[in-house]
Amino acid sequence: MLEIFIRFLILGCMSFGGPVAHIAYFQREFVEKRKWITEKEFASAFSLCQFLPGPASSQLGMFIGYHRGGYAGSFLAFLGFTFPSFALLTTAAFYNAQWGRLESVALLIQAAKLLAVVVVADAIWNMGRQFITNVFTFLVCFASAGWTLWQSGLLAQVMPILLAGVLGWLFVTHKKRASIEEEPIRTPSAFELKKSVFFFAIFIILLVLPVFIQTPLSHLFQHFYQAGSFVFGGGHVVLPLLQPLIGNAITESVLLEGYAAAQLVPGPMFTIASYIGASVEGVHPFLGSLVATLAVFFPGALLLFSALPLWEKLMAHKKFSGSIVLINAAVVGLLVSAFYQPIWVSAVRDPFDILILLFSFVLLRRYRLSVFVLLAGICMSVFARYFLQQG
Repeated sequence: MLEIFIRFLILGCMSFGGPVAHIAYFQREFVEKRKWITEKEFASAFSLCQFLPGPASSQLGMFIGYHRGGYAGSFLAFLGFTFPSFALLTTAAFYNAQWGRLESVALLIQAAKLLAVVVVADAIWNMGRQFITNVFTFLVCFASAGWTLWQSGLLAQVMPILLAGVLGWLFVTHKKRASIEEEPIRTPSAFELKKSVFFFAIFIILLVLPVFIQTPLSHLFQHFYQAGSFVFGGGHVVLPLLQPLIGNAITESVLLEGYAAAQLVPGPMFTIASYIGASVEGVHPFLGSLVATLAVFFPGALLLFSALPLWEKLMAHKKFSGSIVLINAAVVGLLVSAFYQPIWVSAVRDPFDILILLFSFVLLRRYRLSVFVLLAGICMSVFARYFLQQG
């Protein structure tokens, strides 16, 4: 349990770049390096998280923690990954994020963004080698990436995986299915299905119950719980949904400051709730931050554990094994599209950045260097360029 917490805490301190970068960090740390979960289980869980509202990368982290240590492991994974950004944004709310305007902080964030490009590229390389095995899977991957770059929102996430599953069900041959069935997935018991109903019932109760409790904290919980229940597309979509929900509780400038501050810290973008919760009038800043943070993440966790037994049962179905082949290819396509937008677009500014990325990627692939070593090297390069430009 302590190892689960420490590993996710380390990732929570250095995972810049948004949800896709987080997923790449998870793939490198828990699939390749520690082998806590197989590549196919990882891709399956990622597919499920794309279907559910809430923070996909945090939900995937909860799944890995659950796979490793049950429900306690899931909570510790969430706690470790979320705590750094929660602490930073709660502190930033006290000081109005003045530290975010420091030049040194901007350079560190630029270095972390470049590292995210390298890590995501490495994840795409590894997953592509395993899941893109023929022309059919390549075309599905290509179409999935193109669709996601063209569209946005719920359709961009769900449609590629849904269509890939249907095509795999209809057209992938029995021979290909047999290769997938070499690693059968356990069918959940009746008790596990009852737990699924239990988690979904809690989700519905918490969605409705705060309406009948008229206190500042209950209103705060209700607003952020609703946002976490209906947001698809990650933390960038939380802001426009929160704006009409919160109303006059905070000013528009606080919302924008919170959005800017959330992009300056590692970890999940959903911790924008920490900044906003600490800024709500009439509630103690720390208590408001804590309630808002738990409220925005809790529905995603409940929906994950509600859907997980049903998803595992679907994955265990013999006819669905053909769908898995193309769903995995679609997952790689989603990663490819997100690698370009927003990862590459937000990180790469000039040819010097491209040289840093190429050199770092070669070092990572050839020598399997630690990401800490890579981050240190990238930071040195970014700071050296800055001082040279300053004369």
